[in-house]
Amino acid sequence: MTHVAHPYVQRIGVNRDWKSRWFTADPKKFREYLRSDAEIRRLLTKKLKGMSVDTVEIERNQKDIRIIIKTARPGLIIGRSGEGVVKLKKDIDMLLRTQKLTNKPEIKLDIEEVRSPESSANIVGQMIAEGLEKRLTFRRVMKQSIEKVMANRDVQGVRIILSGRLGGADMARKEELKKGRIPLQTLRADIDFARVTARLPYGAIGIKVWIYRGQVFTDRKSGQAEAPSRPTRAPRKG
Repeated sequence: MTHVAHPYVQRIGVNRDWKSRWFTADPKKFREYLRSDAEIRRLLTKKLKGMSVDTVEIERNQKDIRIIIKTARPGLIIGRSGEGVVKLKKDIDMLLRTQKLTNKPEIKLDIEEVRSPESSANIVGQMIAEGLEKRLTFRRVMKQSIEKVMANRDVQGVRIILSGRLGGADMARKEELKKGRIPLQTLRADIDFARVTARLPYGAIGIKVWIYRGQVFTDRKSGQAEAPSRPTRAPRKG
């Protein structure tokens, strides 16, 4: 059987960074931090459903914890005069109290806006799930989503796969639609990938989205763009 690597994990250190960053040198707290981050992500996924959340990044040190939520609809999360942020902080604080933590960290919550939601695989997957849950036909939802994504200048390719009891059929199947290029074997290719689940009365439908946003030509050490290499000419004889 073939071994399929996750496009995000495969590019960590090349053009991707970790979604959880711990600035502490104590290896004994690895298990504690891992469980806490997983519970926080599970809570935010439940509370922020339908708010077009792209990613949730967590930064920790010995004193505080900083949670960065990247979304296309920051106004829905922030609420009137910041009521939504205060409520989220209380929910996260109640969650951390139930866990056996050695030190109770101070919670800092940052909301960042995603400028182009059509180039985010997670947001596009959520849009497809919302369309399927509204009882729209899956082919129409796939075609409309691909047209919206390809209308963005930054996107060079998109691929969508739906699997499950599509259209209420008795037997599950898989449908795929692709437009443009998706170079999965090129590590410098900026490919965003997401898995989303649509909950329907006759079962769950799995959604996979790949979005290719061009290649990243940057030097990891300097952070500057690399100059294109020029072919060298051999010296003339005589």
